[in-house]
Amino acid sequence: MRLKGLLSFPLTPFTADGDAVDDDVFAEHVEAQIAAGPSGLFVACGTGEFTALGRGEYAALVATAVRVAAGRVPVFAGAGGGPQLAREFAVAAADAGADGLLLLPPYLVTSTPHGLVGHVRHVAAATPLPIAVYQRANAILDPAAAVELLDVPTVAGIKDGRGDVDAMLRLVTAVRTSGHPRAAEFGFLNGLPTAELSVKAYEAIGVESYSSAVLCFAPEIATRFYRAVRADDEHAMSTLLATFYLPLVALRDKVPGYAVALVKAGARLRGLNVGPVRPPLVDATPQHVDELAAILAAGLAAVQSLSSESATAAR
Repeated sequence: MRLKGLLSFPLTPFTADGDAVDDDVFAEHVEAQIAAGPSGLFVACGTGEFTALGRGEYAALVATAVRVAAGRVPVFAGAGGGPQLAREFAVAAADAGADGLLLLPPYLVTSTPHGLVGHVRHVAAATPLPIAVYQRANAILDPAAAVELLDVPTVAGIKDGRGDVDAMLRLVTAVRTSGHPRAAEFGFLNGLPTAELSVKAYEAIGVESYSSAVLCFAPEIATRFYRAVRADDEHAMSTLLATFYLPLVALRDKVPGYAVALVKAGARLRGLNVGPVRPPLVDATPQHVDELAAILAAGLAAVQSLSSESATAAR
């Protein structure tokens, strides 16, 4: 399953006290995400606070996403923890009707690239679902390990969250030139936080799709930027980077965990009652929410300005 294009990583809405998942808000959120036109949904992953979910909550979230998607887009579910726990989540995702898995880094331990492949094989043996392997933190592949993954029939690709373009180029090149019968169908995803900043560099090395947290709260901005990428519209990309994405990243980098907390704050600013983040994450401060509101307003204004420019040029 070689995905191309913009990918959605929906939030997990919680009730005001954070004690329960709000399934109705989640269904509304997923429907809005699908309307934005992504090529895939990745639920209960990083932005969806996988590590904060109970198993029952997880299964219910995946089932809701599958029900709402109704086959319009593939639904991938996060799976992680130690090898046995990751297998249990993988089985639960399959039982809930998911189309695939995003295998998150194994819990705590650090090993070798070959050891990581062993972990992937262990989880893959529990389910026939296609798997994208998430490379970041303590889960780092080398070219030999990336090629070794081709021998696991259900491993469909690698999502990169490291940001080392040189290292990623080596993985892509190793896979594409391996001569393996699955090399051409194997996918690579740009999974960096605010991947819009690196999308052109990753495209240059053959990474065809990227995740967009901005899609969760400002689909107008995320989709306009994506169209600019596809059209190689440097003016539109530069405008949105300067007015919205770069200020957003500067704000995000002020507090660890804001890659999720700011996205939830943005969704609340747009009227979606997603509730708080769960510990150990912390919600954005009122001052930072105000800053986010100003950044969001500037980004939406930039989208409107670009639309006006396009309309004028078409006359």
